[in-house]
Amino acid sequence: VGAVCVYPDRVMDCKRFLGEEIPIAAVATGFPAGQIKHEHKLHEIRQAVADGAKEIDIVISRKLALAGEWEELARELREFREACGTAHMKAILATGELTELWRVRKASMVCMEAGADFIKTSTGKEKENANLEVSLVMCRAIRDHYQRTGVRVGFKPAGGIRTAKQALQYLVLIKETLGDEWLQPSLLRLGASTLLTDIERQLFHCAFGCYPANHEMPLP
Repeated sequence: VGAVCVYPDRVMDCKRFLGEEIPIAAVATGFPAGQIKHEHKLHEIRQAVADGAKEIDIVISRKLALAGEWEELARELREFREACGTAHMKAILATGELTELWRVRKASMVCMEAGADFIKTSTGKEKENANLEVSLVMCRAIRDHYQRTGVRVGFKPAGGIRTAKQALQYLVLIKETLGDEWLQPSLLRLGASTLLTDIERQLFHCAFGCYPANHEMPLP
């Protein structure tokens, strides 16, 4: 488990139960749509960090990306990065709402140049979430950024990854595009809210040679 991701008001509850055993990530900046004032976004980040979040998942302004206001988007992101302090910042692009692949690449580059530690495909709430096409574009952007700056940025596909077989496709894509170094929790995460159940099914199959019935699953 790379981290447990919760809403900002649940960070303290999560920390009370988990302690320091598993890092806590908090969504912020008006997740999932980002439709709150900028100063409220900054306050949400700072409060989550103060409560104990080690990672902050911010959502970019799709309005700015769609309008091509890249400098303003970069300014916002730099302020988010500063508000995160020592916490890692994961920038969610919401690729299903960016409409074109060139815009996905541009948004990826702006996020990385503004200091994002990870770029992430989706909130999981969009109509179109992670897919291999946008993931390849984002991974190539990460590779180009690393070759230009020497800075490694992590990648997280999220939303729509429901089976272990789908997860393996992403692992192959990342290995072939970015190399083995990116197959570590420090540089790779998978959004596993719905994936977890199938992983448990596959582990059951490995142990007993058959798939479990629903009543044998902890999370049916």
